Amino acid sequence: MNKLISIFLVLIILSGSAFAQKAENKKLFKDSYIKKTMTKALDWQLKNPKHALYDWTNGAFYAGVFAAYETTGSKKIWNAMYEMGEANQWKPGPRLHHADDHAICQTYIDMYRVSGERKMIQPFIETMDKFMVTPYETGEIRPITWWWCDALFMGPAAFIKLGITLKDNKYLELNDKLFKECYNLLYDKEEQLYARDMKYKWNEPGITPMKEANGKKIFWSRGNGWVMGGLVRTISELPKDWPTRGFYIQNYKEMAEKIITLQQADGLWRSSLLDPGSYPGGEASGTGFYTYALAWGINNGILDKSTYLPVVEKAWVGLNGLIQPDGYMGWTQPIGADPKKNFTAESWEVYGTGAFLLAGSEVIKLE
Repeated sequence: MNKLISIFLVLIILSGSAFAQKAENKKLFKDSYIKKTMTKALDWQLKNPKHALYDWTNGAFYAGVFAAYETTGSKKIWNAMYEMGEANQWKPGPRLHHADDHAICQTYIDMYRVSGERKMIQPFIETMDKFMVTPYETGEIRPITWWWCDALFMGPAAFIKLGITLKDNKYLELNDKLFKECYNLLYDKEEQLYARDMKYKWNEPGITPMKEANGKKIFWSRGNGWVMGGLVRTISELPKDWPTRGFYIQNYKEMAEKIITLQQADGLWRSSLLDPGSYPGGEASGTGFYTYALAWGINNGILDKSTYLPVVEKAWVGLNGLIQPDGYMGWTQPIGADPKKNFTAESWEVYGTGAFLLAGSEVIKLE
């Protein structure tokens, strides 16, 4: 009898714990909670700056900051972006052809669309004028302009936003050319994922491919997160009748189909997509970009809600579990080009916060 009572009490405790956890998770999807958490993460990051303000890291961060501004309508957030732009003199980074140095211009253009202040986009227009008439010097590992997959977050949205804003298709056409070059070079149609660059490609003449510990190809989570986030920002800008829009949607849907099969039990993605066992900790920035991209697809009717919503909900719960008490996004892999760098709960980077803010800006729209 005592044994039966003990079992009954354990079942009650477990049931109560499960109920409490379910209630806690439900709270994470309330509008008020999402806005509060986004604001807390953003405030911490603004108080803890890192890198040059025009740097690609901040390009990703301020993309999230603008998304947070749209979500909350906060004048304080607008002022923070404006201060950043003034400090940068509204210029891209110094490297003419490097997509990393164009990423911050996405935020400049978004702000111009709100305020109409020409100074926010004029330096980028002048940079693009030079870009289009200056040959790019290629090399063995960089045979094309956008030779690394991260570039597909940095450059395309900046080019397309500028073209749409100025009503000038030459920027969209240039993006089509450079994007497809990168796709042809790095997209693995069998795996439906992007190699980070040529060093990670298989069956490439003259290159010995690197492998994961389990013998599989190296597909970096954040790198593919950059691509999915970039595809979302590309598709959302392109006109419905743009000739190549279907190409981007198809690429996005293929990646989404693959990515959801690689989510782990805790809702997070590991820094190595095909060898998660070698990297047991969930990684914040890749997970943040996937959450953003998949939620956007649901919200815009491109992805099947019944299939993808459970994935996004699980991911959002997992992401919130990575936020540290001070408000910063822990478990963010440091700067790198592959899954190998170690990271912990204390590891943060500005792009981890940016990815979280982008994710929150779409999760809050889910119905």
